[in-house]
Amino acid sequence: MNIVILGGSGLVGQALAGDWAKDGHNVTVVCRHPEKVPHLARSVEVLRWDGQTPSGWGDRLDRVDAVVNLAGETIGGNHLGQIFLQRWSAEKKERILESRINAGGALVEAIRAARRKPSVLLQMSAVGVYGPRADEELDENAPHGTDFLAKVCVEWERSTEAVEAMGVRRVVVRTGLMLSLRGGMFPVILLPFRFLVGGPLGSGRQGFSWIHAEDHRRALRFLLENPQARGVYNLTAPEPVSNAELGRQIARALRRPYWFPTPAFLLRLVLGEKATLVLDGQRVVPKRLVELGYPFRHSTLAAALADLLRR
Repeated sequence: MNIVILGGSGLVGQALAGDWAKDGHNVTVVCRHPEKVPHLARSVEVLRWDGQTPSGWGDRLDRVDAVVNLAGETIGGNHLGQIFLQRWSAEKKERILESRINAGGALVEAIRAARRKPSVLLQMSAVGVYGPRADEELDENAPHGTDFLAKVCVEWERSTEAVEAMGVRRVVVRTGLMLSLRGGMFPVILLPFRFLVGGPLGSGRQGFSWIHAEDHRRALRFLLENPQARGVYNLTAPEPVSNAELGRQIARALRRPYWFPTPAFLLRLVLGEKATLVLDGQRVVPKRLVELGYPFRHSTLAAALADLLRR
């Protein structure tokens, strides 16, 4: 296949590009900062773009079978400095939203202009679309939330909706927190446990919807390559847990104590509105993904942590 990954400089994009390239597919990564992806396979072409228009890459869609849209300003942060020091100012929140709307609009424009349309578009989203919830189990039919992150996800999903009328199979993927040691929020979550001060964040009762990085990558491929897949899919493991249970299992896996709670007011003081990423949550289940027959390799948190932390 010929595949274009829009916004592919991050953890997910690099993993997908490497995986597909290894299997002999032709992969093009389109991103604003090509210098951030120096470790991709030589067969992967990397193109620079402005984040707003199809200029420089849109004509490639004439020869493309599939497109993956990952583009958007980082929400949590890619490293410790961004996570703890970069608050959600009004300007940051506008960039988070506008970057997704602009990227989706550019992609729709490019597909509309293509003489031969891609057969499938994989549109990224997140479980934040459901908003903060208590203990309610949420599948793909659950209503949207009303907070900032939910509104961002709704607009992100809508940004490429128009391609369906062009005959393109569109799959919207609402992903939970990906467990990877290579980046994202998981290494930050592990940090206090490594320093022997791990414990619950806030009340500890908030839901935690997670997925192992290997299942995340494999499930994305499964949905893109399966012609029966279309519409919304939750990309989470089948067994969400509470924040407290997450902490207990991390402590057990690392053989560290579990006793030092972090008060909610302190997290809000340090992170501001961004504290919602750790103090609020959802219990999301992948109902449609399971029904479609995806075989999870790490369906329980204990198995996922054992695989990641024994390395």
